[in-house]
Amino acid sequence: MRRIFAFAALALTVGLMGGAAARAAAPGDAAGTSTAGPGVAVVRTEAGEVQGYVRNGVYTYHGVPYAEAKERFVPAEKVTPWEGVRLAFNYGPIAPQVWLGGMGSGWDNPPRSFRQDNNCQNLNVWTPGIGDDGKRPVMVWLHGGGFSTGASAIEEVYDGANLARRGDVVVVSVNHRLNIVGHLDLSRFGEKYKRSANVGVMDLVDALRWIRDNIAPFGGDPENVTLFGESGGGAKVLALMTAPEAKGLFKRGIVESGATERMGVTFTSREVSERITDHVLEELGMGSGDVEALQTMPYEELVKASERALARTAEEMKLPAPLGGGYGLYWEPVVDGDFLPTSPVTKDGFAAAGKDVALLIGSNLTEWTAVDQLRDMGRAQFDNQNTWSPEETDRRLKAAYGDKAEEVVKAFLEAYPNKKRADAVHVDSRTIRLPMLKIMSHKADQRGAPVYAYVFSWESPVMNGALTSYHTAEIPFVFHNIDRADTITGNGPDARLLADRMSDAWINFARSGKPAAEGIPDWKPYTRESGVTMIFDNEVRSASHHDRELMRLLAPDYEY
Repeated sequence: MRRIFAFAALALTVGLMGGAAARAAAPGDAAGTSTAGPGVAVVRTEAGEVQGYVRNGVYTYHGVPYAEAKERFVPAEKVTPWEGVRLAFNYGPIAPQVWLGGMGSGWDNPPRSFRQDNNCQNLNVWTPGIGDDGKRPVMVWLHGGGFSTGASAIEEVYDGANLARRGDVVVVSVNHRLNIVGHLDLSRFGEKYKRSANVGVMDLVDALRWIRDNIAPFGGDPENVTLFGESGGGAKVLALMTAPEAKGLFKRGIVESGATERMGVTFTSREVSERITDHVLEELGMGSGDVEALQTMPYEELVKASERALARTAEEMKLPAPLGGGYGLYWEPVVDGDFLPTSPVTKDGFAAAGKDVALLIGSNLTEWTAVDQLRDMGRAQFDNQNTWSPEETDRRLKAAYGDKAEEVVKAFLEAYPNKKRADAVHVDSRTIRLPMLKIMSHKADQRGAPVYAYVFSWESPVMNGALTSYHTAEIPFVFHNIDRADTITGNGPDARLLADRMSDAWINFARSGKPAAEGIPDWKPYTRESGVTMIFDNEVRSASHHDRELMRLLAPDYEY
């Protein structure tokens, strides 16, 4: 992923267009131009003025602080005001973490590196206009990586410029605390640490408050904010729909492949979080009187202790892993009865704080099921669902589904008539699809704001289709960034048309609460009775309970 801004790249433009010429630059500038200089793209926030730049008609700001975390494990504070104009050219620091990366935007896009800091409360803004009372819908992107890794700009496809330009919307992406620094439960050690288990999500609430108070000069409407996130970012949307303190700070949420049974449907209990803390302190050889030493301990030591503590707790309490088999735990929010009164899914419905929040929610057809192909693309380009002989297809179906193979194939082809027999090998069920069905069904049970459901089943032609519709595959289409991910999308006419339809549907949902776009059917809300789901593929179609029989066959004991 290339840097959005580099001083060398802008040197000619700034040098030639400084002063009055630069100030006159506007969104109507010719494609392929960048403008930066004195007085260009300056916006006043509550803490002081920030200066961005204009690229291809989009005003862009990176690393704008929305809060300050002066210590670990405690809520952030208001930003300290500054004098003069603060440059917002470079991305800000990200949460401390050991692993940094994602599924990748293609083989020519290596992972990016960023400075890491507990004080990582910063955001990025892309907007078509500033200071114009534009009252544009605001779309706030929450990055993936669970609650443990990731960053607002880790993937090139997270860039918000194309989406902002296409939809005349303001796009914001957010960094916040993660893993042990965002979710270690020290609440028993005094008032200072009362909310330590959820400071990572509290950072996001602080970001939403900043947007409420500061987004108008950036051309955004603080009364029309939509959250959207994928994987862990979708789970963050669910957490914010559950937190009373976030109520009223956003109107709508979009959850893309954003939940497993143990991360999104539910979150960590207080009992489990306290046991994790016991094990962390034991691993560090610390007593309760030594807690303050955690403030200055090297982050790497905290990570090593936390990895062992999570594994010990999961094994001791027999907790199924959120992904994969066996026992396991990841860092995530804690249902503390205060900041998070409940998990998102409750016995009788959905978290009360989210009742009036409209929800667009869905998953991808294969998600993680074809991950072995992604790990060995050299082999998979010659050995995948598009290359198997009928005999090999039957063998794999039998290995996957046993005596139910033919029933599964029949139900699969009824659910997805544009697919072929071999595609049934990789269909996702328990990992994400069924947990998402549980969330949307319980949310619909509230009889509050509507729920809109989708499945992304498009298969990239790249590498002979070995990619399938894998976890994260929809992101370039939502952001209208398939040109930034052409090595995984192909950027052909089918992909471009699907990007138009998906990004427009997301934009219109943010604008009005109803997802709609040219070329897709009228999108009705999902209910348990209707089961209406929009299926995004080369042909976009609406179906009712399209995969109910398929899910019953794959997981007969699952209740939602």
